[in-house]
Amino acid sequence: MQKIKAVIFDLDGTLANTLPLCIQAFRQSVEPLINRSLSDAEIIATFGPSEEGTIMALAPDYYDKGVAHYLQLYENLHHMCPVPFDGIKDLLKTLQHKKVRIAMVTGKGKHSTDTSLKYFGLTDYFEVIETGSPKGARKAEGIQLILNWLNDIKKDEVIYVGDAPSDITASKKAGIPVVAAAWAETAEPEKLKELHPDEMFYTIEDFSNWLYDKI
Repeated sequence: MQKIKAVIFDLDGTLANTLPLCIQAFRQSVEPLINRSLSDAEIIATFGPSEEGTIMALAPDYYDKGVAHYLQLYENLHHMCPVPFDGIKDLLKTLQHKKVRIAMVTGKGKHSTDTSLKYFGLTDYFEVIETGSPKGARKAEGIQLILNWLNDIKKDEVIYVGDAPSDITASKKAGIPVVAAAWAETAEPEKLKELHPDEMFYTIEDFSNWLYDKI
C-alpha cells in the first residue's frame, strides 16, 4: 500500500458505540406511533438509508412526526453514548498534526451526524462530510464525491474505515482500500472477513499503530 494521505471514516460503530443509541431512539419514537413493539433485528433491517428512510420503512403513515421524534430523542438519549471510543480523539489529533486529510462518509442523516460530532467534540477534525439519503444507501457515491474533492490524492493513497459489511462493498465499488473496524461490540467480524477487506483490526490501538507506519 502507498503512503496514506487521506482517511475517510464511518461514524456509527467506528468512531463511537452509537448503534445502541440509534436503536433506542428509533424504538421510542416509532413504537407509540405504530402501537406495537419492534425488535432490534426489525430496526437494523431498515439500515442503509438515513434515519428518514428507516422512519419511512417502519412508520410511513407518521413520517414527519416520526422523524421529528427520532431526532429529538437521539439528542436527548445521547448520554447513552457519552464519548467516542478510547483512542479515537488521539488518532484524529495525530492525523491532523501530520497533515493527513480527514473526511467522513456516513449513512446517518446530517442532523444526527452533526449532533454526535458536536457531543463528542470531534466536529473540527473533518474537512468534508457526506451524509446519508432517505432514498437508500449512498456510501459508494459519497466516497466518490470525497475522492473528487481530494482530486490531488490518488485512490491508493486513501483508505475508508468502517465497521459494516456494506462499508467494504462500497469502498471496493469506489476503488479504494478499506479497513474493517471490528472493535465495536456491535461488529460482526466473521461477516467482515468474508468480504476480504484490505486490513481488519479488533482494537483502535492496533489500527492506530498500523496507520502511523503508513503516514
